[in-house]
Amino acid sequence: MSEWRRLGVVVPSSNTAVEREFPRYAPEGVSVHTSRMPLESVTAEALDSMSDRVVECAELLSHADVHAVAYACTTGSLLHGPGFDEELEEELSAAIDGPAVATALSVDRALEELGAERVAVRTPYNEELNARECEYLEHAGYEVGSISGLGIEDNTEIGALTPEDAAEQVASVDPAVDAVFVSCTNYPTLSAVESVENELGVPVITSNGATLWDLCRTADVEPAGPGALFR
Repeated sequence: MSEWRRLGVVVPSSNTAVEREFPRYAPEGVSVHTSRMPLESVTAEALDSMSDRVVECAELLSHADVHAVAYACTTGSLLHGPGFDEELEEELSAAIDGPAVATALSVDRALEELGAERVAVRTPYNEELNARECEYLEHAGYEVGSISGLGIEDNTEIGALTPEDAAEQVASVDPAVDAVFVSCTNYPTLSAVESVENELGVPVITSNGATLWDLCRTADVEPAGPGALFR
């Protein structure tokens, strides 16, 4: 029997960052397998419609006998407020008959792991999604020191951003926070984490970093990746 650990990831159809970042930072002996939900615009309405396909996508991943699965979409997993993230994890878990994580809860777990209480948030989103994300984090017990977005709704445009864009966006953060969170699984950011942490002097987590870290732990794999979270 193969000793490889197989990680399943459900992503929006227009996401181009997860399949670049997860395999790059996944530990040796781990393979990453994706299934796609239809999404082109990052709006509340489109994200809501996308979530209707989550069980179908997870069931397809179960055919690959994955050891754990992630719902890799930040605002998509917090869209309906407290409890929706847990429902997603339960639905995914039932679909593959195994453990599951959702990005919003993975971020919560990562911030808790780091002992963060006050966070700065940077996103590519519009104001409506920023407000929902802020509400989610505050309900989870965090103080949001600041949150700002780029106002982008076209998800392919978000995927065309670079780690340098993320670093520039984070440069304006007041360092009087416990952590910085760069949101969106389609925002390529992981390769900038180490340098941004060195500049700011505080931990930086990203949606993909938190999701990969949580998914690896759930699949009984030692997490690997950049930054304080993985150390």
